[in-house]
Amino acid sequence: MSYLEYNVRRSPTGLAKVLHLNWPLVVLLSAVAAVGFLMLYSVAGGSLTPWAEPQMRRFALGLALMFAIAFVPLWFWRSMAGLAYAISVILLLGVEFFGTVGMGARRWLEIGPIRLQPSEMAKITVILAMAAYYDALDLRRVSRPLFVLVGLAIALVPTLLVLRQPDLGTALLILGSGVLVMFFAGVSLWYFGLALGGGAGVVALVLASRGTGWQILKDYQYRRIDAFLDPSIDPLGASYHINQAMIALGSGGWSGRGFMQGTQSRLQFLPEKHTDFIFTTLAEEFGFIGAVALLALYIAILVACVIAALQSRNRFASLLILGVAGNFFLYFAANMAMVTGLIPVVGVPLPLVSFGGSAMLMILIGFGLVQSACVHRPRTPA
Repeated sequence: MSYLEYNVRRSPTGLAKVLHLNWPLVVLLSAVAAVGFLMLYSVAGGSLTPWAEPQMRRFALGLALMFAIAFVPLWFWRSMAGLAYAISVILLLGVEFFGTVGMGARRWLEIGPIRLQPSEMAKITVILAMAAYYDALDLRRVSRPLFVLVGLAIALVPTLLVLRQPDLGTALLILGSGVLVMFFAGVSLWYFGLALGGGAGVVALVLASRGTGWQILKDYQYRRIDAFLDPSIDPLGASYHINQAMIALGSGGWSGRGFMQGTQSRLQFLPEKHTDFIFTTLAEEFGFIGAVALLALYIAILVACVIAALQSRNRFASLLILGVAGNFFLYFAANMAMVTGLIPVVGVPLPLVSFGGSAMLMILIGFGLVQSACVHRPRTPA
């Protein structure tokens, strides 16, 4: 079905929109968030403050935004894709010149009482823009070099701006989400093979640049790579985070030490226990069973999105849903791989579980777009 045909379909109204919401997805997202509230309560020593209560308020706001976005016709969001992308790039440029520095990085914009992290917005706007681009592109042109370069440029512009902040983890998520949309759009696999070869070359270049005048990464990022390759190299410095995470993971065993009984978090050994390393707290308190249960919830969310994408007869909607799901997958996969020592520490929060406002709101806004695709999916024979 063409976009024009999709657009002119009469949208559901009133109660029909509520009924057409993907309610299993709402329940799954709420279940993951509830796990987060529970863990934030635990790491605060059995208190709703300072983390659990604000997180609940943010989730309530994010859920309201998700429903509001869901009830707006999908054609509107498609028409806004270019503008949303442009705004996110402008905000990232604003961070470059006027951003607030925190923890050694320039990542935030302060506009009056509002503090924004434009890189979080870019994760969604890149998916939105690329879904609109490939929806408008003739299928016969998808794998032609010029049009592949245009799609890649859409992802690379915000990626490079975020990399300058520096925020390697978020930059990789933005680029990865864009590449996934290209894959779902049907770009030839040959390009991905070339990209893997080029990526290996980039890694070699990054490592070769260390200590030179054209060093690509910051010193602390190289120390993270050292700690990944040999966690014993600096146990009280660069390797401290991953070593303490491994102790927490191992001490949980099969069933865990029990709720609020994790010694690593309660005795303050575990760093960033309410943000990037909250998964290790969960694994220590609820063990392997609890960790797998959370992973199962994440996988169920992905399955719900894939089913919604397959049910859609609109290319833009399908690419948008799969792009949001792909971004969500990269989020939790990167965090879990990071805290288990499979990849270097890159500072990626666990979606809907780690404490944080911007990340949670943008995740739920992304799922609001997924819900819009579900609500306004044509349900009459094409």
